[in-house]
Amino acid sequence: MTISDAIRYVGVNDTDIDLFESQYPVPHGVSYNSYLLLDDKIALLDTVDKRKYDDWAAKVDAVLDGCTPDYIVVHHLEPDHAGSLQMTIEKYPEATLVLSAKALAMLPQFFDLPAGTKTLSVKEGDTLELGHHTLTFVMAPMVHWPEVMVSYEQTEKVLFSADAFGKFGAVGTDEPWPEEARRYFINIVGKYGAPVQTLLKKAAALDIATICPLHGPVLQGDLTPYLHLYNTWSSYQPETRGVFIAYASIYGNKKKADLLLAEELKSRGVTVEIADLSRTDLAQAVAKAFQYSQMVCAAPSYDGGVFPVMADFLHHLKSKSYQNRTVALIENGSWAPSAARTMTAQLEEMKAITLLSGTVTVRAALKDADRTALAALADALAQ
Repeated sequence: MTISDAIRYVGVNDTDIDLFESQYPVPHGVSYNSYLLLDDKIALLDTVDKRKYDDWAAKVDAVLDGCTPDYIVVHHLEPDHAGSLQMTIEKYPEATLVLSAKALAMLPQFFDLPAGTKTLSVKEGDTLELGHHTLTFVMAPMVHWPEVMVSYEQTEKVLFSADAFGKFGAVGTDEPWPEEARRYFINIVGKYGAPVQTLLKKAAALDIATICPLHGPVLQGDLTPYLHLYNTWSSYQPETRGVFIAYASIYGNKKKADLLLAEELKSRGVTVEIADLSRTDLAQAVAKAFQYSQMVCAAPSYDGGVFPVMADFLHHLKSKSYQNRTVALIENGSWAPSAARTMTAQLEEMKAITLLSGTVTVRAALKDADRTALAALADALAQ
């Protein structure tokens, strides 16, 4: 991929990986993006996960064509981006590492770099002159690690955005950007909405034509949709007006109630998406909860509490700062229903959650009275 004559993509796809960060399924793999900026001075922007070092190093060598980089810019120290840094410095011992002060302080935690390795610590607004191109550094702490920075190349109006604007999926995967970008953002960066908002305000002052993230495709053309979604996600506002039904069902009785509610909502013109938490990627369910303006949590009582997959789902929502949503509850229980009480306690630990009154309690199998209660709940959600 050639971004321009001077800016070359040298990232690699990893389609062998099953779980990103050992927890997120990536059926279409993931990319580790890296870039070369060729000018009077050459800058290599980020390395890749060490598991793909050989493939990446071959691509870098092919573009360099016998030259060597003068600078190695480290936007983010996480091992999926800096994992090959040790080998790269050993290969190019004359190159200068360019990184934030926090990254420089953290460096010894990850690497035992050769004595005499040259480093250049940069701060907000510092520049790196390469010839016709200049990189301006913008600090982006906690997007999503404390040492993160991004850089802006002013001649070609390119933002090298670190993990911001990244997505799951190998480069070249034929799929719409928002779905896997949302799942990536909410689960990787979502907890840090305020720092992302700070970065977006800084980016608004720049004339950006191209965004080069560390995962996923390079973004060009009309950037407004991407910026709008990032602003929505990081400000914890709903993306879609509608209802996400997150349910669990042990023997199927609960599922009948949840599917009936979905049909009642659709008949009222409400956009609905439903997921069985026992059989859905947890990260996808979390992302869907953030996408919609309202959510229904529907689960059986279990061991005096709530069915474990629901408890885990709500725990993850809290850890990702789920907020500013309306939530309704459906529980199932025979002799001592406890799911609603347990779910309420978890939801009350979250910020700006409106709990609808009128919790529906189904005693084992669905009855006519339950159908009436579900219709009333659909009316409340459709308002």
